[in-house]
This record gives sequence, C-alpha cells and structure tokens, in this order.
Amino acid sequence: MSDLATRFHHQFPNATYLGADHLDGLEPLLTSLDILAPDEVIVRTEKPGEGNMNFVRRVVTNRRSIIIKQSRPWVEKYPQVAAPVERLEAETAFYRFVARVPQLSAMSPALVTFDPDNLVMVTEDLGASSDYTSVYQSKGDISSEDTTALIDYLVRLHRESVHGPRDTFPANQALKQLNHAHIFDLPFRADNGFDLDAVQPGLKQLAQPIHEDKELRERAAALGEIYLGTGPVLIHGDFYPGSWLSTAAGLKVIDPEFAYLGHAEFDLGVFAAHLLVAGQPLSNVESHLSHYRQQRDIEESFVWKFAGIEIIRRLVGLAQLPLELTLAEKQELIGLAKNLVAPTVTA
Repeated sequence: MSDLATRFHHQFPNATYLGADHLDGLEPLLTSLDILAPDEVIVRTEKPGEGNMNFVRRVVTNRRSIIIKQSRPWVEKYPQVAAPVERLEAETAFYRFVARVPQLSAMSPALVTFDPDNLVMVTEDLGASSDYTSVYQSKGDISSEDTTALIDYLVRLHRESVHGPRDTFPANQALKQLNHAHIFDLPFRADNGFDLDAVQPGLKQLAQPIHEDKELRERAAALGEIYLGTGPVLIHGDFYPGSWLSTAAGLKVIDPEFAYLGHAEFDLGVFAAHLLVAGQPLSNVESHLSHYRQQRDIEESFVWKFAGIEIIRRLVGLAQLPLELTLAEKQELIGLAKNLVAPTVTA
C-alpha cells in the first residue's frame, strides 16, 4: 500500500481509496453505488486531463464511460498541502443548481451521484476534450464566440442564483480558507516557502518587491476579507482556462469545487486576470467586462483589484500556470497587476 493510501485510510478507515496504482476497489464501489448494471464491467481507466485538487479518473466500461472524482485530505497535485475533503459537497451542490437552468446545464457535465462516505462524486463523461490552457502559449487566442459564451455563463449563474440556494448551499468555508491563504496571503510573504527559482531562475528576485510592498499586502488582505465573507450570488470560484473545456458538444465549464455564495466581481476578476496573463490586450478584456455590465451591475473597480491579485498569485504563488513568459514579461505583468490593485495616483 502506498504512503498516500496509508495516510488516507488512517483518517477514513471505512472509505475506499482510489489511486492510479490502487484501483482494486473501484468496481465493487461503483457496483455498491448502483452505477454499474449487472452485465457491465470496467474495461479500462485513464486520466482524463490535468487536475490540481482531486483524484480524477475516466472509467470506461463495456457500455459507456463516466468520470469519477475523489477528494482527499490533501491537494492532489501538492500532497504536502492539507485540504478539506468536504469540497465535493460544494461541487455537487453546484451541479445540482445549474441542472435547473437550461443555459447552464447545457455547459456542464450532468451529476450521476455523490457518495460522501467514500468522498466520491460521479459525473457524465464529456468525451474527448481539451482545456483552454493552450491560450497561455497562443497569446490569448480564444474566439470572441467563446469569450462571449463564458461571460454569458457568468451572467446567468450570478443572476439565477440571487434568489436561489442561499439557505442550502454549503458554506465551503474550509476550502475558502485554504484558497484565501494561497491567493491573498502567501504570495505576498517572503517566508512562504515557495521555491520560485525552481519554477524559473530569477523569479525569486522578481517577487521580492511584492514581498516588500506593505501597501500592496494591506490591499490584498482587505480584498481577502471580502473573499472570506458571504456575498449575494453563487460563484464558480475558479473561473480560469483550466476549468473550461472544448468538447465535441461545445464549450463546457467544470471543476466548481471552490463554489460558494460570494461576489460576482471575484469570478470576473479571475476571468480577466487569465486573459491578461495569456496576452490579451487590456482593451479586449475591458470589452468583455462591458458585455457583462450591459446585463448585470457590478462594481468594476473590485473586478480589476481581484484581477491584479490573481495575476500576482499565479506568477509568484504555488499554483503555477503552463506559461512561456520571460522574466521581463512577468515583470511587466506584475507591474500591471500592482497598479490594478493599488492604482497609481497621477496629478
């Protein structure tokens, strides 16, 4: 048994542990959940794509394929980082909510089942697909149709949830606390333990002015308090290219484990940040936000502040992106981000 399996069973002795090298219990588990028909057997399993938070596997049977996801008491990509296992409850609740809205369900995988005892969620398989992280190498080359669809998705999600799941949606506070640390706190501290030079030689020195900027840290902390609070709408919580899929059936949105009742400006800020990091001009991103603003009111200044924070944490934080940027290009982005968070006042 692997060290991770032992660690898992120590905390959850009655749960089935799923791992790439530990899948013996998969078929009995799916049978016990009434997922597999009596004549249905697993043919193979495969990794459907890259993921950070959870163990994810495509399960191909003699009749179909499904996606199974298991949360562990750690971040799957970074096992040294502890994480709350309850995160799949929020993801499940999110999929149940969007299933009631045709425009959202059309862009989401259907939920099959959720088993809290085994920390497992099963969804439909969207088939052969690719996420949108290639935009980081293609200088933000994403079609206007797709960006419009993504903005319309957020408009509908935020609008429909105003009178939606306020009393029933999980608070997701433990995962928010973890996310808060890696967005609003650790990237702004010199003692965060991140080996930035292992990511790119010279990146540690590039981060030094961020660590020494007291006003920037204070602005980040203030925005972090807003993030930790409760807001008026249901947000996706991680609305970036890794959560967007290109499939044969069109654009889909996945991985809403960071969902909670928050502020629309956070979703929009993350969206804007990644388009900027990918190389889209500021004017293009402004036009996308204008499309949202034509349909719903937002506090745009907070969108840009959250965007600045997201740029900084993706460049000098733990959750790195597949970027091909020089240090000079990253320095330029950091300068833009700092000005978004704390705009320079000119006479």
